[in-house]
Amino acid sequence: MSIVVIGLNHRSAPLDLLEKSAISADDLSKSLAGLSQRDHISEAVIVSTCNRTEAYVVAEKFHAAYAEVRDFLAESAFVAPEDLSDCLYVHYDDDAVKHLFSVASGLDSAVLGESEIQGQIKTSWEAARLESTSGPVLNLLFRHAVETGKRARNESSIGRHTSSVSHAAVLMATEHFGSLTGRTVLVVGAGEMAEGMIVALAAAGPDHVYVANRTTSKANALAARIDGSSIPLEHLGETLGDVDVLMTSTGATEVILDNTSIAEVIARRAGEPLLIVDIAMPRDIDPEVAQIDGVTLLDMDDLSSFAANGRMERANEVEAVEFIVESEAKRFADVRSAREVAPLIASMRGAIEAMRTEEVDKFARKAGYSDLERASLDQFTRSLVAKLLHEPTAALKEAAGTAKGDRLADSVRDLFDL
Repeated sequence: MSIVVIGLNHRSAPLDLLEKSAISADDLSKSLAGLSQRDHISEAVIVSTCNRTEAYVVAEKFHAAYAEVRDFLAESAFVAPEDLSDCLYVHYDDDAVKHLFSVASGLDSAVLGESEIQGQIKTSWEAARLESTSGPVLNLLFRHAVETGKRARNESSIGRHTSSVSHAAVLMATEHFGSLTGRTVLVVGAGEMAEGMIVALAAAGPDHVYVANRTTSKANALAARIDGSSIPLEHLGETLGDVDVLMTSTGATEVILDNTSIAEVIARRAGEPLLIVDIAMPRDIDPEVAQIDGVTLLDMDDLSSFAANGRMERANEVEAVEFIVESEAKRFADVRSAREVAPLIASMRGAIEAMRTEEVDKFARKAGYSDLERASLDQFTRSLVAKLLHEPTAALKEAAGTAKGDRLADSVRDLFDL
């Protein structure tokens, strides 16, 4: 069995395809069930964020599983498999492990070192566990990934400065105006990304912040954190007439503001420009809005370009984090190998112990040994067998997970009929 990851991200696919491939939280359970029921997949975890959609699976047959995951991703995006194939990347076994650990450490994000991915990976794993699509292999893998992400941030400065997508979004808005002081901002959404934007806005110092969300209590809670105001989602168009910046990050599966509605807002603004920063995936704002005079629309493509300019500040930490990823991948391989070979070693030792006990009992009865003599014989043979099995056991453990280890394991199964 192999660990395989197949997916697309901000570097491999254009934004419109990445947007189509995004799997919402509402659809995640159904998607996990559909993927895990494919013939050649025994475990599955789906990671879908603003930067990527990836399927991590335990594959019985690599090529067959690849086709199943590719078809699943194509069906989810409502595109033909051949239209998706060129944008997909695939890693298996050690490379798949290193890829996930790099993602968890922030090395593979649009914003180098961003911290939000850690929570997203943990949430994805928890969803798979809840749906029982993540088994012993992927549970072990994702537990190590979370630990790797924590270690990367504790032992390096990879997360220093711009450490999240939401933080970068606020910095983009700040750079656009030169300063947000005296500006009015409307944040739409109340999830992790929106919360991150609120935290970053608190430091940026806008004059006032409005928060809109379909769940009023969440909007109230976020607005209170920045001494702002919450508004009903249905008042969005009305409030847009009075703000300088609109920042969106909802979980909506369709645009919440189209070309017509924004054009109507601009017509009421008497020439006042509007900056829109949309970091939702799928996008909250119709891309055609960028064509309206007086509107500047920034999305994840713009954020990736913006973040690339700041990567040099943290580039020196990449080597340190890559070392952590390598060492954690080695540790994972060792733990996984030990777990896989442990049942075989236990079976081998159990079979030999059963033979030893049977022969000791038979010899003791035939020789008429007393209980004390039988105990001495038992102790002697137990010690002898332990010494005889020491080298084979050590060899199995040391070679586990390699081609040599597979050959040794097959030999043991044949020799002892296990």
